[in-house]
Amino acid sequence: MGVEIGNVGAAPDQRKRLAAGALFRNDRGEVLIVKPTYRDGWLIPGGAVEARESPFAACVREIHEELGIELRIGRLLCIEYQSVGGFGDENVQFIFDGGVLTATEVADIHLPPNELAASLFVTEVEAVKLLVPRLARRLPFALEAVRTGGTIYLEDGRLIGAATAST
Repeated sequence: MGVEIGNVGAAPDQRKRLAAGALFRNDRGEVLIVKPTYRDGWLIPGGAVEARESPFAACVREIHEELGIELRIGRLLCIEYQSVGGFGDENVQFIFDGGVLTATEVADIHLPPNELAASLFVTEVEAVKLLVPRLARRLPFALEAVRTGGTIYLEDGRLIGAATAST
């Protein structure tokens, strides 16, 4: 479960859930995706933000828990506000840049068998077909942010604005 944010004493329908993941690539530009044991579809490594935890800290923690190794997490690539989430509530999704993994880092990945059944490196086209729909629509924006050096903001899959990195 993610942390719920909102006004102190706010009604449950005024709270939002947060989740954070990292976009990892290999030297061929393929994207790392993982298959959870607890739901259908594929995801990128990451998970729910816990109470009193920042999205960045949650991403670092979740990557270590899911991949079994310490990896450097980079800048924010994409944020998406979703008015209705998979659980029927509002949520905010963060994607950070995990960078390009070396062959050694890939070999050192150890998935927790009770949480993740598999991991794959796939092309963007393949990833969009395999990922859960809301993440599939966000992935091309995150990859665009990698290419441009920008950060992209979405609301329910629609591009609202993009801030580019200063030169």
